[in-house]
Amino acid sequence: MSAGVRPCAIALMGPTASGKSALALEWAQRFDGEIVSVDSALVYRGLDIGAAKPTAAERALVAHHMLDLRDPWQTYSAAEFAHDARAAIDDIVSRGKLPILAGGTGLYFRALLRGLAPMPEADPQLRAQLAAQAQARGWDALHSELAAVDPQAAARIHPTDAQRIQRALEVWCASGRSISDWQRDHRGKPLPLRVLKLALAPVDRAQLHARIEHRFDAMLDEGFLDEVRRLRALPGLQSHPHPLELPAVRAVGYRQAWEYLSGDTDADAFRDRAIFATRQLAKRQLTWLRGELDARWLDTIAQRDELDAAARLFLRQRPA
Repeated sequence: MSAGVRPCAIALMGPTASGKSALALEWAQRFDGEIVSVDSALVYRGLDIGAAKPTAAERALVAHHMLDLRDPWQTYSAAEFAHDARAAIDDIVSRGKLPILAGGTGLYFRALLRGLAPMPEADPQLRAQLAAQAQARGWDALHSELAAVDPQAAARIHPTDAQRIQRALEVWCASGRSISDWQRDHRGKPLPLRVLKLALAPVDRAQLHARIEHRFDAMLDEGFLDEVRRLRALPGLQSHPHPLELPAVRAVGYRQAWEYLSGDTDADAFRDRAIFATRQLAKRQLTWLRGELDARWLDTIAQRDELDAAARLFLRQRPA
C-alpha cells in the first residue's frame, strides 16, 4: 500500500500533566476518532484516580481502548501492549474512525510505532529469581549488574525502572546475548499507518511543575488514598510476597501512597515524595521525547492554534 493511501493516526505524546488526555478527548469528538491509551498505568484495574484514568463520563463520550486489561498483581509487557494495541487500531480503522494515540509511556510508543525485535519469551521462574535478588539487594545492584553486561541498556534504563531492568537481565540470562544486541540485529515491523507525532510540553518547565502539583492535590481531594487502601485490601495483592515490586504498585504516586499507608512516612513527606517522583517521571519522559526526531513540539495552551492547524493540515490527506 502506498504512503498516500495509508490510514492516518495522530500520536499525542508528552510528559504527565501536559494536557494529552483533554486534547485527545476533544479531537476524538471533532475528528470522528477513538482514543488508544499509551500509558503503562492505565492498563491496570483499580488504578483510576492516581493514574488519571478517563472517567466513565469521558468514556461515554468517546470510545477508549487499552484500559483495565490486567489486575494490579499481574504484569503486562510492551510486546503484549503492541500486539493488543495494533488489534485495537485495526478495528478502529476498519470502521472508518481516526485512531488517536495518547499517553506518556515511551517504551509502549516505541513498541507500537516501530515494532519490537523478537527475543526470548518471559521465563516466570527466572523472573521470580531476579525479583528475589532485587528484594534482597535492591534494584540499584541489579542495574549495576546490567551495566556490566549491557552498558547501552543500562544507560537508557533508569536505576529505579524495575520492570525494564528485570526484562533486560532476563534476556541476558536466558540467551547469553544482551537485549541491546537483540534489538540491534532484529528490526520490528513498523505500524502501517501514517502518523502525525506531536510532543506536547509546556514551553516553561515551571508551568509543568505547577500543573503536576495542582493535579496531585486534586487527586488527594478526589480520594486517592482511599483508592490505594482498596488496592491494599485486594486478596491478590495481600498474598503477593513482594507487592512493592509489582509494576502497578510502582506506578508514580501509588508506591509513595503505599509506603505512607504502611506507616513509613508522614503525610507531608508522602505528598512531597509523590510530587517529586512525578516530576522525575516527567523529566524522563521529556528526555525520551527528544529522541523522537520526527515529532513536532507544541504547548497545549500557549500554542493551541498551531496544534489545531497541524491536525487539520494532516487530516486533509486522510483517505476518504
